[in-house]
Amino acid sequence: MNENYDVIVLGTGLTECILSGLLSVEGKKVLHMDRNDYYGGDCASLNLTQMFRKFRDGASPPEAFGRDRDYAIDLIPKFMMANGAFVRMLTHCEVTNYLEFKQIAGSYVFRDGKISKVPANEVEAVKSPLMGLFEKRRAKKFFEWVQTYDVKDPATWQGLDINKVTMAEVYKHFGLEPGTQDFIGHAMALHLDDSYINKTAKDSFDRIVMYTLSVLRYGKSPYVYPLYGLGELPQAFARRSALYGGTYMLHKPIEEVQYDAAGKVTGVKSEGECAFAPIVIGDPSYFPSKVRDTGKVIRSICLLKHPIPNTDDSDSVQIIIPQNQINRKSDIYIACVSSAHKVCAPGYYVAIVSTKIETSTPELELQTAYELLGPIAEKFVSIVDIQEPTADGAADGVYISKSYDATSHFETVCEDVFSIYKRVTGKELHLKSWEELQAQAEAQGQ
Repeated sequence: MNENYDVIVLGTGLTECILSGLLSVEGKKVLHMDRNDYYGGDCASLNLTQMFRKFRDGASPPEAFGRDRDYAIDLIPKFMMANGAFVRMLTHCEVTNYLEFKQIAGSYVFRDGKISKVPANEVEAVKSPLMGLFEKRRAKKFFEWVQTYDVKDPATWQGLDINKVTMAEVYKHFGLEPGTQDFIGHAMALHLDDSYINKTAKDSFDRIVMYTLSVLRYGKSPYVYPLYGLGELPQAFARRSALYGGTYMLHKPIEEVQYDAAGKVTGVKSEGECAFAPIVIGDPSYFPSKVRDTGKVIRSICLLKHPIPNTDDSDSVQIIIPQNQINRKSDIYIACVSSAHKVCAPGYYVAIVSTKIETSTPELELQTAYELLGPIAEKFVSIVDIQEPTADGAADGVYISKSYDATSHFETVCEDVFSIYKRVTGKELHLKSWEELQAQAEAQGQ
């Protein structure tokens, strides 16, 4: 401490660790601090004793659950799109050497009171109960349009300029039923609610393409997940940062963020010592006066002794319950992993249910999801505020990340990383393309 740095980062959440890694690689002198004695912040992975300490006032976990070291339970549920921006970010930052991944076995959507697998290929599409015969023909034409659409060739547009028409107009053009719109918009494009329908189609189109390419990358589902839990991700970026001179301090209480007379940040004070920097990055919990609440999320971490029913005994799945199916304003997400992913003892499954709270009885909002899970051996419920910064950081040099939302994928986290990186550095974060990454891997003999 009592040193000068280019950047001080507060909190070891994933967003903060990614930015710390990116800036360290670029030659910035980075100090990274966290009040906790573990990496990950809100997206940490905890063992069973830590879970009971956090949610059960320190009670000891039942012996029936097995060894403590077999558990690495995520506090938030997030999967990675195999062809999405987050996996590109991992590869771009060269942190994949520290991680092992396993594919998620299936992606499911709730419709008409039951769950069905989102088709991963043409064979599954033909057999899917999500659509009737005639609707499958209409959907086939829609996906053919997506596959052949070329922004440079209007002849491929079928009169639909995705930069001008809305998704409502696209759905109408192909005559797609509301149920089909639900699984395209929520299970493939992964929108949080139906507000996307009246916006231009470009964003949804790009999301559908990413989903399709992610499925094609490995088959079965578009998602991958790190062995030993999401807590491995911030640690991997921390290792990368340390390799380039980044300094990490855990279990460091932040007594004060300091500013000069003009209101510009000058550094932080911890345990009587000061560290100085013109830029401070941190999660909302370190800056309560500089953030606003945008809602609340409920997360229910459920330990099961069985795979989720009606998923072909899959060791891992994502299930999306679209808002329209249960008269809500936002979707409910279920992310399930198991001992195959090194996150719980053999014979157990971890299913995390999450959604944005809409009523005064939040856990009752999860009832449909609980019914899909079957008997629950243990349950840990948390309600958290979703927060975002009230300013962009330009005035005072303080750049604050957003809270993790209810989605069970990392694309919204990537958007936040891109935004903060540009605000801090003044330039866009350009990730290498898949072609460039492949060429780089071949050059390195991988």
